[in-house]
Amino acid sequence: MKETFENRPIRNIIVIQLTKYGFKILFLDFILTSMRVLFLISLFCLCTAHAQNPIEKDSITQLDEVILLDALKKKNATGITPSEVISAKTFQNYSPVSMVSAINQIPGVFIFSGALNTNRITVRGIGARTLFGTDKLRMYYEDIPVTDGSGFSSIEQYDLENLSQIEIIKGPKGTSYGSNLGGAIILSPKEALGKSTNFSNNFTAGSFGLLKNNLSFNHYDGELRLGFQYGHMETDGYRQNSNFERDGMLLNASFQLNDKNKISLLANHIDFRAQIPSSLGATAFAEDPQQATFTWRVSQGFEDNNSTLVGLSYAHKFNEKFENSTSIFYNYLDKTEAAPFGILNEITKGFGFRTRFSGAFSLLEKNADYTFGAELFKDEYDWDRFKNLWEENNGNGSVKGEYVSRNKEFRSQWNAFGTLLLPFSSKFSAQFGLNINQTQYDYRDLFNSGAENKSADRNFKAILLPSLNLEYAFSENQIVYANLSRGFSNPTLEETLTPDGVVNPDIAQETGTNYELGTNLSLDEGRFTINLAIYQMNIKNLLVGERIDEDQFVGKNAGKTSHRGLEIGLNYTWTISENFQLSPFVNFTLTDHNFVEFVDKENDFSGNQLTGVPKQRRTAGIQLHLFENFYWNTTHSHVSEIPLTDASNLFSEPYTIFNTRMGYLKKLSEKFTIGVDFGINNVLDKVYAQSVLINTRGFGGGEPRYFYPGDKRNFYGSIRLGYKL
Repeated sequence: MKETFENRPIRNIIVIQLTKYGFKILFLDFILTSMRVLFLISLFCLCTAHAQNPIEKDSITQLDEVILLDALKKKNATGITPSEVISAKTFQNYSPVSMVSAINQIPGVFIFSGALNTNRITVRGIGARTLFGTDKLRMYYEDIPVTDGSGFSSIEQYDLENLSQIEIIKGPKGTSYGSNLGGAIILSPKEALGKSTNFSNNFTAGSFGLLKNNLSFNHYDGELRLGFQYGHMETDGYRQNSNFERDGMLLNASFQLNDKNKISLLANHIDFRAQIPSSLGATAFAEDPQQATFTWRVSQGFEDNNSTLVGLSYAHKFNEKFENSTSIFYNYLDKTEAAPFGILNEITKGFGFRTRFSGAFSLLEKNADYTFGAELFKDEYDWDRFKNLWEENNGNGSVKGEYVSRNKEFRSQWNAFGTLLLPFSSKFSAQFGLNINQTQYDYRDLFNSGAENKSADRNFKAILLPSLNLEYAFSENQIVYANLSRGFSNPTLEETLTPDGVVNPDIAQETGTNYELGTNLSLDEGRFTINLAIYQMNIKNLLVGERIDEDQFVGKNAGKTSHRGLEIGLNYTWTISENFQLSPFVNFTLTDHNFVEFVDKENDFSGNQLTGVPKQRRTAGIQLHLFENFYWNTTHSHVSEIPLTDASNLFSEPYTIFNTRMGYLKKLSEKFTIGVDFGINNVLDKVYAQSVLINTRGFGGGEPRYFYPGDKRNFYGSIRLGYKL
């Protein structure tokens, strides 16, 4: 009999009933196993705790960097806007190869990862219907937008080892960051800790021919802050035709001109080439998940990606209560994707500026804070399609044939925003926000002429996006909050076109309203933290992408969806002795996402579960620190079944994955430190689908290909050298 949450033994679950919202949380069968492991670890460590003395903390040692960086987490979200920040302590749970697992530890956020270069970020179900890539949210590197003009973001372009933290605003409540339905992701690069000059080099080797090296230099002397990172990674990959190679450089510099003025420079360059194994049908997935799809393997399908981001920022402090930060930026992307059915060349050139003023004024003997600003982004997107003559290339893979199409699109988007934070008392505050967005697409057909030319433009009316955040603090560490906000999502280029390739003037933006209640509680002198959120988001003009050919999609507005969910994060820090610390944690997501109204031709899917969204996700783990020079972190992640069709007649299999990582460091002198790490991914060697496609169709007599297999059990080890001037 298939095990369900209803027929599991009662000792393996904790049941929480929230009658008002109709939520029933059934989770934590991991707890019993964790307690047994915890007992054995505790017994071993308590028996050996007297054998060593604690080492002195040093800013270049790996474990102490984790502690310091975690304590220095900062929120970019304005005022009391709820957001979640993860940094070194979370990063240390997982391999340095990808940030996917670290982000997946956040309740309500899930990345479907088909490969290192194929990721789809979903936030509370938003973005789950996008087949390839991430849209419906805004992504920023520092204060610079890195989402393109059509709304797509590429998390795979950034190296986890170059980041100090990742902040996620879930839902449209981030007024200063675009008010997109999926929210915003803000990446922050590493910086020197205090006044110091440090060099470090981290070399990682592992299964599937993995080699990764990250060289880092960070300096701060009170005026000049300079950070430079260079990284190289290569791997053969678990599956056939899945080689991946990436080089990247990051320069992050700032100079404090005087007490009132600071100038900053951010430059990031990434060059990667990735083979594409593509998705598998159910039969191929069951027989051999390591195989690549036949046509992608024999054509040696790949993606070649070269991107550069440059931003210059200037900050000026007018007085103690009023300041401004302004950035100008330019990004460039040159991408080639060779698929069996054609070769796509893309060049995207974008530029823009962002300015934000912030200040305060006295109100009822308290300071009221405000921000206002604007963001303008323009880009030019050129894409050409060619025939792929791989069948005529004697088994040597893809080769470019004649033109199939030539296209250009000019895209522009601007946001104006403002917030006002009013402290009505020492405990109660309200923040009012308003974002105004306007988007325009100008499409040019450069291939056809005369009557066949399909050039057209699409202007969306300016949309007003208000938000309201309320916060009540019982104490400094015990806070409840509420949010009411409106958000939107633009259709992508392909969704604005009809099957004939003509711009559809009737396609509309998705819009939605978010309702949210939550708590941030810190108990037991800060050792125990509880984060809980209950939300409902109602979306209308749902954008539905229909696949009409193997490489062609069109969109339409097809109804309404309801996104309801519960998110829980529990963390406890247990200092058993001066030399021994345990930190268990549990993050849990329960969703109830459904089509409210969805009629597609003759099919009525109203009431069905939203496609591509698991009802439950759970991440739990134990972090152990011993004598400040040894750590051992073990995590597990559970994902429930996922509906693969709008009819809810086909589901993926649920899975549970265990990962573990441990490390040891040695201080060789006052200046030199060496550290080693070892990790295992998928400890129990589970066969599972790490990403899925929805509503896919079979072409050429083949079965529909829904599944991207996850990696089998694999190992990695790192050695880290640090030097402090």
